[in-house]
Amino acid sequence: MKTIILVRHAKSSWKNPRLDDFERPLNKRGRRDAPLMGEKLKERQILPDLILSSPAKRARKTADLIAKAIGYPRKNIQFVDKMYHCGASVLLDLVKKLDDKNTSVMLFGHNPDFMDFAGMLLKPGPVQNIPTTGVTCIRFPVSNWKKVQKGKGESVFFDYPKRYQDESAR
Repeated sequence: MKTIILVRHAKSSWKNPRLDDFERPLNKRGRRDAPLMGEKLKERQILPDLILSSPAKRARKTADLIAKAIGYPRKNIQFVDKMYHCGASVLLDLVKKLDDKNTSVMLFGHNPDFMDFAGMLLKPGPVQNIPTTGVTCIRFPVSNWKKVQKGKGESVFFDYPKRYQDESAR
């Protein structure tokens, strides 16, 4: 079995309109939601063999906060330049080239790329949205990454911060 965990970056700040998109930091909500989702992943006993992230500031910080929460060595996070606004096909190519010693990989990045990638991988097809700090876990009944194919993934879970905020408001 091979498992892909997609994590969209947490909510970013638009305070400084002159700031380059790549450099946008997390806002207050993002800094709150990333550790929350990290705790939810820890409760599910999710600890990937490998974490890859877009090098954009908001994705890096989200990866860092979640890695800390789940107990993944933050120094082992790999930042992949081509994961910044790359498209679903590039993500599939990246996954197919992973070392088979890794059973699970957690990717941190951006919509629409992650939404399109999840839709490409899952059996039922298109994914409507992955909200900020949303997590989609997809499993494949294969022994190596080269065999990961479009439409052959099985959804294990889909989670996002607003689920928990709505519960606490009741």
